[in-house]
Amino acid sequence: MIRLSFYLIRNVLIGFAAAALLLLPLFTTFDLIAELDDVTSGGYRWTQAVEVVLMTLPRRAVDLGPFIALLGGITGLGQLALTQELTAMRAAGVSIMRIAVTTMAAGLIVVIALGAMDEWLASPLQQHSVQLRNTALAISGEAAKPTGSIWARRGNEVARIGAMSRHNTPLNVEILRLTSDMRLASYIFADSAEVRPDGSWLLHHPRIKEWEQDNEVTREEDQMLWNSVFSDRRLKELSLPTDSFSIQQLRHYIAFLNGSDQPSGEYQMAMWQKLGRPILTLAMILFAVPFTFVQQRSPGLGGRLAIGAVVGLLIYVANQIVANLGLLLNGNVIITTLAPSIVLLALALWLVYRFDRAA
Repeated sequence: MIRLSFYLIRNVLIGFAAAALLLLPLFTTFDLIAELDDVTSGGYRWTQAVEVVLMTLPRRAVDLGPFIALLGGITGLGQLALTQELTAMRAAGVSIMRIAVTTMAAGLIVVIALGAMDEWLASPLQQHSVQLRNTALAISGEAAKPTGSIWARRGNEVARIGAMSRHNTPLNVEILRLTSDMRLASYIFADSAEVRPDGSWLLHHPRIKEWEQDNEVTREEDQMLWNSVFSDRRLKELSLPTDSFSIQQLRHYIAFLNGSDQPSGEYQMAMWQKLGRPILTLAMILFAVPFTFVQQRSPGLGGRLAIGAVVGLLIYVANQIVANLGLLLNGNVIITTLAPSIVLLALALWLVYRFDRAA
C-alpha cells in the first residue's frame, strides 16, 4: 500500500507539473504583451519588461495555484483512469476515500511549496519588479504619478503624501492640524521632504496657513522640521500594491493603519486570502477525485480539462465576488474571505464520501 501511495502521489505531482507548464507560459505571454505596451525608447526598455515579467512569474504561479491544483489533479488521475490503472486499484480493494487521501498528501506538498514561494520569493521579487518598472517609467516621463496617495493620522494631526519619487522621496506633502473640536487649526504643504536618520522629516519650501480667531495667517519658509507620523514605517512598503505584500508585511501594515485610525479592510482581506489559499487549493484537488470517477466515460482527457477549467474559473469568480461584497458591505473579513474556501472543501469531502459509499 505504501508503494501504491507513492505511485499515486508521483502521478498527481506530474499532473500538477503538466498543468503548470500549460498555464504559466500562457499567462506569462499575456503579461509580457501588456508590459510591452509601456515600452519606450528612452526609459522603459523591452529588456526591462521581460525582466519584470520574469520576476512576477512566482507571483503568477502562486495566484494560479488553485487552478493548477484542479487541472493537475484531473490530469494525474485522468491519465491513470485512461490506462485503467484506477480500475485495477479499485479491483484490488483500494477505496475512493484512500485515493482521495493520497491525492491530498500530494496536494499538501504543493500547498507548502506555494506558501513558502509566496512569502519568501514571490513577494520580494514582485516588489522589486514594481520599483524597477516605476523607476524606468519615471525616467521616460510616462508615469507622472508612480505611486498613489498615502494617508496617516496621529491624534489631531492628519498627513498625506501625494506621491513617492523614483528615489523614494515623499512629494506633495500635506499636513492638517485640527483643534479639539475638529476645526482646522493649520495647513502645511511642502513640495518634497527629506527623511532624516532620527525619523523626523525636513520639509522643503513649506507653505503654512494658520487660523486664529477666524484670522488667516500665511507664510512660507525654506525648510521646516516635522515629527512625521510615518516615521515608524519604511515608505517604500507603504506605496507598494496590496498583492505584493508578504503575510508578515501585511500584519505590520495593518497594525500601522489601525494605529493611525485608517481603514485596513482591504489589507486584512489580502492577508486572509493568502491564509485561505491553501484551503482553496486543497478543495480544488479534492474536486479532481469525484470529477475523475464521474467522467470515466468521457471521450478524452482534453474534454475533462476543458470542463475543469470552466469549473475552476467559476469558483474563482464566485470567491472574489463574495470577498469583495463582504468588504463593500463592511462584513467580517475573516468570514467572507475564508467561508467560500471552507464551504468548497466541505463540499468536495462530501462528494468524495458519496462516491466512496456508492462504489
